[in-house]
Amino acid sequence: MQLSETDRKILNILVDNSRLSLRQIAKKASVSVATAMHHTRKLEKDGIIKKYAAKLDYEKVGYDVEVMIEIRISKGKLFDVEKKIAYNPNVFAVYDITGAFDALVLARFPTRRQMDNFLKKLQTYEFVERTETKLILNTIKEENIGVF
Repeated sequence: MQLSETDRKILNILVDNSRLSLRQIAKKASVSVATAMHHTRKLEKDGIIKKYAAKLDYEKVGYDVEVMIEIRISKGKLFDVEKKIAYNPNVFAVYDITGAFDALVLARFPTRRQMDNFLKKLQTYEFVERTETKLILNTIKEENIGVF
């Protein structure tokens, strides 16, 4: 889909702060409120804007353990296993990847014990051949990017 300059402005404004009112978005984008509303609704309808969400500090709410789990999955069963993993409420991302592993899972847990239980359960899933877990020590940057 081809984005207009107004679409790009609105998307960049929303990436920075999705709580702004249409009036505030219009002012920042230098367009009318009606134009801002029209473009925003179209971006939502077209699935470019998927949802509006708060950015949480997970450490402050008790989720101190963050991990990346690489998984090797038996041939032909990748999507089945990924879907099963994605249902876990601690998992916030599942990716198909290239290289020695087939999938990458990002997850957060309140305790090491809960992470350990999840990993042990994951290793019992049929078609999971191997896992490698990396504990994330510090997050240096984690942001949405704008549309340029």
